[in-house]
Amino acid sequence: MSSLNKGIGKVEVTLKWDPSPMGEPPHDLDIVAATYTADAPYGEPAYLVHFDSRSPDGTITLNRDSKTGQGFGSDEVMTLELERLADTYARVVVGVAIQQGEGRKTFDQVPNTAVQIREGYEELSANDFSGVARSTAATVAEFVRGEAGEWHHTVVLRGYDGAPEEFASHMGIPDQRPS
Repeated sequence: MSSLNKGIGKVEVTLKWDPSPMGEPPHDLDIVAATYTADAPYGEPAYLVHFDSRSPDGTITLNRDSKTGQGFGSDEVMTLELERLADTYARVVVGVAIQQGEGRKTFDQVPNTAVQIREGYEELSANDFSGVARSTAATVAEFVRGEAGEWHHTVVLRGYDGAPEEFASHMGIPDQRPS
């Protein structure tokens, strides 16, 4: 790297929410990361990382996966080691999807949702999804590799209304309109 700007190296995305009331179906939210190549930074993702998966090279991992929101602290945690990503990759988009197994559920129906993105102790962004309350999923951050190889973070909040499977192919579209 020929720049004095090191950019972002390793980030942690944390997601939390409150469990559903007793007797109701559980709230199940998932962090999803989509990685795009330099050849197609706005095309189809090269790969996705979500529950039950990790990146092929181990640079993006889901460290904690909750299906209910129960527990202390963060319910889901994903680590992105951007500085270790191959030069082939130029863009990583992070989103959150609500599983729809028990009927349509939006962010305003899941109490106390919050996503936070940190590099070490520095908070890069935080959001409570109130700006996309009627959405079933949302893009929450974008990381782009600069010309000198350094990574930059952009705060993004774009809502999506549809099935989680469909969200994966839409989350990286830059001109997506909030639902």
